[in-house]
Amino acid sequence: MKNTRTLNTFLALSFCLFTFSAAQAQNDVMVGGQAMYAQKDIIDNAVNSADHTTLVAAVKAADLVATLKSEGPFTVFAPTNDAFENLPEGTVATLLQPANKGALTSVLTYHVVPGRLDAKELMKLIKKGNGTAELTTANGGKLWAMMNGDMNVIIKDGSGNVAHISTYNVYQSNGIIHVIDRVVLPKM
Repeated sequence: MKNTRTLNTFLALSFCLFTFSAAQAQNDVMVGGQAMYAQKDIIDNAVNSADHTTLVAAVKAADLVATLKSEGPFTVFAPTNDAFENLPEGTVATLLQPANKGALTSVLTYHVVPGRLDAKELMKLIKKGNGTAELTTANGGKLWAMMNGDMNVIIKDGSGNVAHISTYNVYQSNGIIHVIDRVVLPKM
């Protein structure tokens, strides 16, 4: 009888641990060849992504690491290295110069929206806005989220450029990341 209770307790605990592990794994997404862990913050995950080395270098140059490690929550539209490479030649090198720290900070914070907006919430805001959701960024600028098909959200910047979200809902302890294929820029 005692062995049966012990076995039942062990099985119940094992089931609970398996269920928790499975639920946690559903929130962990692969980005840049590495798992992004929901219990880590935006910076602790981003530094591991091979696809975001330029973004991480820019965040460090702009002294935004402490901000993006703070409680948040933040929604970050994270451009890939390819997105930065598609900017006009010399743009990244110019922005990374210490004399241009203000401009770099402005560009980076234009990719951050206060709050935790996953794909479901973005789609809800788009529907509520009759096809367009206006998002206020951390630098005070505006981005617009729209649908491109039934399940594809695109982001339009102040210059009219459009970024496609390639990876949605990368949950973080202090927010969420959506990987995008273009650097979004405020109207200059």
